Amino acid sequence: MEKLIITAAICGAEVLKEHNPAVPYTVNEIVREAKSAYDAGASIIHLHVRYDDGTPTQDKARFKECIDAIKAVIPDVIIMPSTGGAVGMTNDERLQPTELDIEMATLDCGTCNFGGDDVFTNTENTIKYFGQRMLEKGIKPELEVFDKSMIDMALRLSKKGYIQAPFHFDFVMGVNGGIGGDLRDFVFMRGSIPQGATYTVAGIGRYEFPLAAAAIIDGGNVRVGFEDNVYLEKGVLAKSNGELVAKVVRLAKELGREIANPTEARQILGIKPLI
Repeated sequence: MEKLIITAAICGAEVLKEHNPAVPYTVNEIVREAKSAYDAGASIIHLHVRYDDGTPTQDKARFKECIDAIKAVIPDVIIMPSTGGAVGMTNDERLQPTELDIEMATLDCGTCNFGGDDVFTNTENTIKYFGQRMLEKGIKPELEVFDKSMIDMALRLSKKGYIQAPFHFDFVMGVNGGIGGDLRDFVFMRGSIPQGATYTVAGIGRYEFPLAAAAIIDGGNVRVGFEDNVYLEKGVLAKSNGELVAKVVRLAKELGREIANPTEARQILGIKPLI
């Protein structure tokens, strides 16, 4: 079984310090949380960025500032910016990080009702546009799928040349408007991707660690972090993203999986490192 790739989604676009005081906003806070996750065993940092007041942004300059600061401290880590941004952003606004020298980026493969009037919109043409941009830039897409229909969309668009194999999926499970986070749902998603594809599981809230265990046993990969869950256990706030990563490392050790470092993660995912 291949080594386990751990992704740390360190801040997201929606979670606030009101939910957990350790949620990072500033560049220094983002570096602190990235390093805590890396030191604990994460090889990929899934990066959203904020202004210092916590407002989410896709501003290219802010991404560059954060990426450069992270790389100055942990130069070999894989940084995977979000192209999801926040609800209401335009396509070109969301794509700004792809104008930088990056190895990976997220590519959302469908629309999701996040709750109330919040609709995270990704039309077929949006997905094509994002996929084509990543192909042109040589960026490895992580295909964000919130239910089985989004897997089908990604595979259909791959036949039209907008997404290339080998595929790497991220099952985002337990989000309002998407698939649930029960083991039955995981088995359904896992059985829906083609042979040779890799996947990561991001369980939201209380689903984070049960789904992490399922992925570890199955040979998949795991995403944790404040974007998805701010608790180490019920009622206990995590002090850092590193604490969440460390819990996954302990689970992996008990279940017999070794942890991939960034070089090994690149090999598993077929990523050519930046020169």
